[in-house]
Amino acid sequence: MYEQKLKEEIVEVGRRLHAGGYIAATDGNISVRLEDGTILTTPTGVNKGFMKPDMIVKVDSEGRKIEGRLNPSSELAMHLLIYQERPDINSVVHAHPPFATGFAAAGIALDKALVSEVVLTLGCIPLAGYGTPSTYELTDALKPYLKHHDAILMANHGAVAYGPTLEKASWRMETLEHFAKITLVARLLGRENQLSGEDLAKLFDVRERAGLMPPEARYCQSCPYIAGEGSSCGSPASGASYNGVMNGDEKITLTKNELINLITEAARLLR
Repeated sequence: MYEQKLKEEIVEVGRRLHAGGYIAATDGNISVRLEDGTILTTPTGVNKGFMKPDMIVKVDSEGRKIEGRLNPSSELAMHLLIYQERPDINSVVHAHPPFATGFAAAGIALDKALVSEVVLTLGCIPLAGYGTPSTYELTDALKPYLKHHDAILMANHGAVAYGPTLEKASWRMETLEHFAKITLVARLLGRENQLSGEDLAKLFDVRERAGLMPPEARYCQSCPYIAGEGSSCGSPASGASYNGVMNGDEKITLTKNELINLITEAARLLR
């Protein structure tokens, strides 16, 4: 009964991702880790917006199929790595949300502290280097970021978010995409008014007290949230590039009409 309920919840999250435009065709994958260490995962080659509970596949902690008539996600290795690196995580959601994936395709991390709620719920959202899907290139690119971040952009690919429950993992994916939209609008308007270091320290205090972030993660964020720290935490140094992907601070010059057209298009997409 418990597993059946989780399968139904996975189906519902897949439906929401598809309805929200976060995935298309057979994109994306979702998984949930059970108490015994086995994993329920979406199947490969299936539109996640039209799944049925009996399509969900059960695998062991090594990814070997235990139950199911279909094959597990072709990107299951990414999910297994996250579960190995993060004992506190029990669900993973991978999708291609357009705005966040646009930043990933442009080689730009969502690494600016612009919105207090995003700092509280996700902290920094780094950009992992490109890795061929379904290969160890992908997991190798993600691994340095997993311990101290709860959502990651994947260069030229998409995004992954994870949490202690399926509900929280899916919420984090929603927050990531929402923040990508906000960041784009701020950039189009020509100004990203970042929170101060003092404000960030207060927000991190709240995150730690709420149990959303271990104390060491304050200085282990790979983005330049608190300058001068992070290089000894097993992830890339603060503000540094990784696997050849830069954080994207290059200046872009636009004419007045080009800027107006971009803002108009962004406003249309945000409706």
